[in-house]
Amino acid sequence: QVQFVESGGGLVQPGGSLRLSCVASGPIFGDTTQAWYRQTPGRQRELVAAINEGGDTRYADSVKGRFTISRVNIRNTIYLQMNDLKPEDTAVYICNVLTRASATSTDYRAYWGQGTQVTVSS
Repeated sequence: QVQFVESGGGLVQPGGSLRLSCVASGPIFGDTTQAWYRQTPGRQRELVAAINEGGDTRYADSVKGRFTISRVNIRNTIYLQMNDLKPEDTAVYICNVLTRASATSTDYRAYWGQGTQVTVSS
């Protein structure tokens, strides 16, 4: 089972910055995509940013130009640099990994972290 260690969340004033990190461990295979999602009570979980092994990235329109996702292969670690934070960015940010079920499988499985709270308030 894939497990996660997420960190970097906290309380920050509008316009401030935070850097989230996620270290994934366990059976992670090729063709992996890693991402950050966020969720608030009463709202659907939404994709914030994603990155594949080739370094291709995608962002939600609401965070383009403010957030940057990056990835390193060692320890399957991803980061989310969040700048110019806004109150509407307040959410639980959840790390996600999509990976093959095994080294030889053509099936993919999605795994989810426990989330880290980000609160943007003055």
